Amino acid sequence: MSDELFAKTPIPKAYMTLALPVVMSMVVLLVYNMVDTFFIALTGNTALIAGVSVCTPLFTLMLAFGDLFGLGGSSVIARLFGGGRKDDGRRLSIFCFYGAIAFGVVVMAVMLPLQEYVLNLLGAEGDVIPHAADYYFWLIAGAPFVIFSLVPTNLLRTAGCPKISMNASILGAVINIMLDPMLIFSLDLGAAGAAMATVIGYMCSDIYAVRYIHYHCEDLSLELPRLKIDRKEIQAIFSIGLAAAVTNFTQTLGIALTNRSLLPYGNDSIAVMGIVMKIIMIVALVVVGLSFGGQPLIGYNYGAKDRERMQNVISFALKVVVGTSALLAIVLTLFAEPVIRIFLSEPVLIDQGKEMLRWQLPAIIFMGVGLVLICTFQATGKSLPSLFLSLCRQGIIYAAALAILPVCFGYTGVIAAQLVADMVTALIAAGLYRICLPK
Repeated sequence: MSDELFAKTPIPKAYMTLALPVVMSMVVLLVYNMVDTFFIALTGNTALIAGVSVCTPLFTLMLAFGDLFGLGGSSVIARLFGGGRKDDGRRLSIFCFYGAIAFGVVVMAVMLPLQEYVLNLLGAEGDVIPHAADYYFWLIAGAPFVIFSLVPTNLLRTAGCPKISMNASILGAVINIMLDPMLIFSLDLGAAGAAMATVIGYMCSDIYAVRYIHYHCEDLSLELPRLKIDRKEIQAIFSIGLAAAVTNFTQTLGIALTNRSLLPYGNDSIAVMGIVMKIIMIVALVVVGLSFGGQPLIGYNYGAKDRERMQNVISFALKVVVGTSALLAIVLTLFAEPVIRIFLSEPVLIDQGKEMLRWQLPAIIFMGVGLVLICTFQATGKSLPSLFLSLCRQGIIYAAALAILPVCFGYTGVIAAQLVADMVTALIAAGLYRICLPK
């Protein structure tokens, strides 16, 4: 790892050096999601589209499990590197790698028999069920590969190799895009084909990252015989990893709650919301990349006890994230109709999508503030405020908004709930920051 980059390089350059590869990875992931949605939408089968949309929380859940080891390990290891304890950081990386693999196998074994129950919980009904079941089986079967992928991509950034992390993500997404039309249409596998393409893409990404770490990255290790970790170190990783996992888990819960709230308005509403959420990712993934790209920089300087530099990094992160999210939200708002038309052709569904999109986009700005501060708490080992904020956005506050707003405003209340939840969460995050990390 380059100590020069983390400790002495001017903050804008250091931050963007770490963040831009993450953003590029997110953009490629965005392109994949758009192409994936495009191919599924080409079938013209709203039940298939709804089936894949219903299963979206499962994919987010896999990422949440990966965060236990990926972001949790990244936070602890970055602080160890900042304090000059590279050998300890390398030792903990072994636990993160193999712990994620073992956890993925357990998830697969537990969730495959629960398919019917989980799909019912997610809101799959009627002719949506067969498509959702196909997607579910293959995604869960590939859980070890999806969950493991979060570890090398996060730890490589912490080790000062963000470009390699980016390359791994790009490789997986490109393979995914190439396989989608073949599996969905040529082999007529539908939702199962989409899930299989996703899992194969992650497998290829994992192989690339593991090979690089084994041959070229001295700050991380895959040597299982050298694994040694005590209970306090495991607790330190999981206390932060749990908060990160809860962020993704509550996204899973939030999507499930949204789908169930839209059930009275028909499967078309669920299908349209699924497409709108894919479009929202245009902004959201860029914002996530900018927010989390600088996390190793914050953690390193906190570990090095350079509070002034750390505060300046956080200030720069907020300016970049808020400015970028606002600009992208405005652009997408102006071009809402042509973007929606890429995926939908029926005028009624297009109008419905435009309305959903224009309520969702402003929420991204407030989401950006929350993400930077959540990232800061994770990087500095502040597990309780990080966990609380993770529970708020699409958990406690979002559930409360979905319970209250539809009663007052009906359908509009459902699609406006996320904006209200993000505004409230951003205010809470700002208050916690002043209390937990005073200047």
